[in-house]
Amino acid sequence: MSNKFKVLKVSREIGNNTKAVGPSMTSREAKEFAKVDAELVEVADSNKNKLFAALKDADILLYGGVPITRTMMEAAPKCIAIMTQTVGYDAIDIQAATDNNIFVMNNPAFEWCVEEVSNHAMTLLLACAKKVKILDKLVSQCHWADAKKALPPMGSIYGQTLGIIGCGAIGRMTARKAKAFGLNVIGYDPYMPERYLAKENGITLKRLGDVLKADYVSLHPDLNETSLHMIDDKAFAHMKPTAYFINTSRGKVVDEMALVKALEEKRIAGAGLDVFEKEPADQDNPLLKMDNVIVLPHSAFYSDASSVLAPITIGKQAGKVLSGRWPDNVVNKSVKPKVKLIKER
Repeated sequence: MSNKFKVLKVSREIGNNTKAVGPSMTSREAKEFAKVDAELVEVADSNKNKLFAALKDADILLYGGVPITRTMMEAAPKCIAIMTQTVGYDAIDIQAATDNNIFVMNNPAFEWCVEEVSNHAMTLLLACAKKVKILDKLVSQCHWADAKKALPPMGSIYGQTLGIIGCGAIGRMTARKAKAFGLNVIGYDPYMPERYLAKENGITLKRLGDVLKADYVSLHPDLNETSLHMIDDKAFAHMKPTAYFINTSRGKVVDEMALVKALEEKRIAGAGLDVFEKEPADQDNPLLKMDNVIVLPHSAFYSDASSVLAPITIGKQAGKVLSGRWPDNVVNKSVKPKVKLIKER
């Protein structure tokens, strides 16, 4: 018997593989959607004819690494919801979804990846502080003496200050882990209504300019109109020449050319980056060639455990919508849905 509902995942073509996040994740998603009588269909965005044919029958669109645009939504008359497995939802045109009476649902960090991303942020901080990339390269090339000479300057970590920009679930978890290393933690978040949460997690809230003066600055904000390029040349001018910059949020929160300039002019000591303005990063991106910059492939969210948890969460939310119930993680709360849904207490 065929499934009653259709979930369409639009993926980016990578060589001969059209699966943006790998067959294991896609198969897990398919299994979870099947539990709520929905079939997962995956289409590469390069195959426009197949894509727009599939859009006509889609009840739900699933983000698969390709921006979900107004054009796609308008070609999907049955679509009642757009889902993303990620915390961020900047690849989805929220206004277009609201205009087309389509829910947008994200996958909050506390349900699947808050531990992973906060671990990743601390990994980058520690690797930068201890000059792991530089020292590993010298030692592996048998330049032992040069590696010893490269040690100073090197902070102690203990007793230094971490500045967290964005004190949501991931930022707060990062703060708790930083405290275990003896770091003082300050933070900036103008959108944090429950200010007591910062204090409970060891964060002293400060102005942005003060946070940028920390020994380590770690980014954790959502990407939106106000956070786009919020870390620019003026922001880097506040940082210390011995400071390290960590980004596990979104690449576009940072003016990348301003970061390159700050590094080239030695206005900061180095950086640990999991995200870039353009992904995959271009081969000629200067950040890929700097010894004091650690670069990773937007992988902070991943572990074997998180790859199992993420599809379970979105499967449950899909089940709510498809069974006529209001979902939990709605981004565009003012949306007027195409179908009548019951709000649960």
